[in-house]
Amino acid sequence: MLNVIRDINPEGSDRSDTADSASRGPDIADAKAVPIKPAVSVLMLRDGNDGLEVFVQHRVSTMDFAAGVVVFPGGRVDPVDSTTAPSITVPDPQVHTSAWSKSTIAEDAEGWRVLLATAVREVEEETGAVLDPAGLMPWANWVTPLGRPKRFDTYFYTIAAPELAAAHHQTTEAHTSEWRSVAGILADEAEGTLKLMRPTFVLLRELSEFSTVAEAAGTERIIDPVRPEFPSNRGS
Repeated sequence: MLNVIRDINPEGSDRSDTADSASRGPDIADAKAVPIKPAVSVLMLRDGNDGLEVFVQHRVSTMDFAAGVVVFPGGRVDPVDSTTAPSITVPDPQVHTSAWSKSTIAEDAEGWRVLLATAVREVEEETGAVLDPAGLMPWANWVTPLGRPKRFDTYFYTIAAPELAAAHHQTTEAHTSEWRSVAGILADEAEGTLKLMRPTFVLLRELSEFSTVAEAAGTERIIDPVRPEFPSNRGS
């Protein structure tokens, strides 16, 4: 495991904030007019020989968002997810409604079901793994800062389940998908051999505090949505 993880600089000045600079595009004429779209990302976890491992994807450099960076499987909410949402069942819905109570999705009483439907669909499309929504646990909520050409209200989940063994690379949005130790990813980021955006870096730094999936799953999460505005050190 890493003994020291670099400090993150204030919002807008850390290298994680410019990790996807290739996908920024021209200056935005009216930054406030850029719509914020709901999205989901899933941290698929397993125990490895070198500690906690997570399934990640290395995005191709030609993408118009998050080009060339390392991400977790996921994507934006699509209309079809509202159609399939009613079929989503979990042992305790209160876990989800409570976790997202401060988030925008709370405005829709059944919004948490839509998020889970998105998570299941996106992970299957991108990795081939079919997740049981009952295993998806809310972890964090980040909103893309003002001034970016694309903005997302992203809901992060963790999951650890037998079906993760089926996960493999099957998306054209990335050139590689793989299981990597959390410590190894952070070490490579520190050496500059791969790029992480701020949410990814911060969430991996949080996970680095756990030695096993059981430890991570057993932590009590109180989710405070991160809605950074420049300048800010939110998420540090």
